[in-house]
Amino acid sequence: MEKLLGEFSLGLFFWQTLLFVALLLLLKKFAWKPILDAVNERETSIKDSLSAAEKARDDMEAVQADNKRILKEARAERDALLAEAKTASVQIVNQAKEDAKAAADKITAQAQETIQNEKIAAINELKGQVASLSIDIAEKVLQTELKDKATQEQLVAQLVNEIAVK
Repeated sequence: MEKLLGEFSLGLFFWQTLLFVALLLLLKKFAWKPILDAVNERETSIKDSLSAAEKARDDMEAVQADNKRILKEARAERDALLAEAKTASVQIVNQAKEDAKAAADKITAQAQETIQNEKIAAINELKGQVASLSIDIAEKVLQTELKDKATQEQLVAQLVNEIAVK
């Protein structure tokens, strides 16, 4: 029986090995290929997803960098515009001050010229009056001079008083 069991075991081992090899061949032909294809497809899908995620992350970083650059440019442009506006406002204020000063100087010069002209006119008028009075006095002195000395002195005193009153 031991011999029979040894032969049976050896026969069983052979058949089991043969069945195992046949099963492996069948699995290789029908099961391994679809399983490996599914695993490879899954691996490819994961790689593509990771690649897409990496690309999306790179794109997001590029967009953020562009946003920062655009924001920096906008701030620089805003600062330049503000500086330009400030310079322009200072120039406008200075120009307005200069214009006001020039207008004030012109008005002052015109007023001084008017005062000078009126002064000259007043002096000329005064000269005319003095000349007229001098002629009147000379005329009266000459008329009274022909009479007597006392009357002449009295007339001069009277004319001086008249001139002082005017």
